Amino acid sequence: MSDLRFLFENNTRWAEAIKAEIPDFFEKLATQQAPEFLWIGCSDSRVPANEIVGLLPGELFVHRNVANAVVHTDLNCLSVLHYAVSVLKIKHIIVCGHYGCGGVQAALGDRQFGLVDNWLRNIRDVYYNNREQFTDNLSLREKVNLLCELNVAQQVANVSHTNIVQNAWDAGQPLSIHGWIYDIHDGLLKQLTPIINSVDQIPEQYRAKKP
Repeated sequence: MSDLRFLFENNTRWAEAIKAEIPDFFEKLATQQAPEFLWIGCSDSRVPANEIVGLLPGELFVHRNVANAVVHTDLNCLSVLHYAVSVLKIKHIIVCGHYGCGGVQAALGDRQFGLVDNWLRNIRDVYYNNREQFTDNLSLREKVNLLCELNVAQQVANVSHTNIVQNAWDAGQPLSIHGWIYDIHDGLLKQLTPIINSVDQIPEQYRAKKP
């Protein structure tokens, strides 16, 4: 087994740097977490959620998976969403994709990768439903980045279609959904979708009415 002592050393330096700037930071952090934001992002190691938006531990609740998908059968993601909305009472849900996403690129091709193919099926559906936009004059990179954007838009819609979010709105809880994309080449974020903060912005067939 490789020696990972350097990671513990990095951790020590990181903790000491924070305590030097905010002496009681960890004491306060240990008592509670009260984030206002839920970040649903990609597992890609080049897209570290807190660092991108300059937030400290405790300020951002995070869920990450391959290609930042929000799937109605994924109990992991839905459990995170429910806890963030119903218990933590977060005010903003940010779905953040990134250009050059490997999962998205894999979904564009016809190669098998194994178990992950079942997950990528969700991204393939996004491609298929928007296939008329992928014209022959687009390069592979342009197609990948277009699908990255379309995927964010679809996952924002998927979040808004959940009864978790719609019940919060029905209860008068302030909650907004944002669709962003991150460019690894310059480290900058871009807003992709209009902010959704009301059930009135949801197509009728996706409105989850209580019995």
